[in-house]
Amino acid sequence: MNKDDLYPYLTECAAEAARVARGVATARLDDPTHCPDWDVRALVNHWVLYTSHGLEHRALRKKLPEELTARDFTADPGWAEAYAAQLERAVAAWADPAVWEGEVDLGMAAMPAPELVSLIVKETAVHGWDVAVATGQEFRVSQGAARLVFDVVVTHGDLYRRYDGFADPVPVPDSAPVFERALAASGRDPRTPSRAVRD
Repeated sequence: MNKDDLYPYLTECAAEAARVARGVATARLDDPTHCPDWDVRALVNHWVLYTSHGLEHRALRKKLPEELTARDFTADPGWAEAYAAQLERAVAAWADPAVWEGEVDLGMAAMPAPELVSLIVKETAVHGWDVAVATGQEFRVSQGAARLVFDVVVTHGDLYRRYDGFADPVPVPDSAPVFERALAASGRDPRTPSRAVRD
C-alpha cells in the first residue's frame, strides 16, 4: 500500500481516536481494562505516546525523547485536547509525499514507511477500541479502515504474540463484521460489553 491508500485511513482513525479521548472522564482513569495489568490511565498513556507523538517522530525520522516515554499525559486535565492537537500535527507530518519514501529506523530494525503507518493505524484503532470499551463508548471505523486493520493483525499477529502484544485469537463467525474479526484475531473478544456502568 502507498500514501494514497493509507493516508485517508490514518486521518479517519486519528479523528475517531480524538473523539473517543474526549469521552474519557477523569473519574474513569483508574478503572480496569481487559488489557492485563493496565488500567485506563496506563492504556491511554500508551495510546497517546505511540499514536500521536510516535507517529510524528517517525515522520520526522526522530527518536522519541525519554521525557515523552516517561510522561503521564493524563496528569494534564486537558490531555484529551492536547492529544487531539498532537494527532493533527502527526497526521499533517505525513501529508508530505516525501515522508513515505524509504524506511524508518526503529532502533533494532528498519521498516518501509507505508508499512509502519499501517501498524500505527492498527494501534490507533485497536487501542482506541480498548479505551472505548473500558469507558462506555464505541470505536467506529469504515469498512476500508477495518479491512486494513484486519490485514495488519493477520500479517503481523505472530510477531505481536511473540512479544505478548496479542493474546491467542478469539473464535468468531466468518460472518462477523470485519473490525470484529480484526479484534478477535488480536486476542480481543469483540463481544466484550462496554463499562457503561462502573463495577
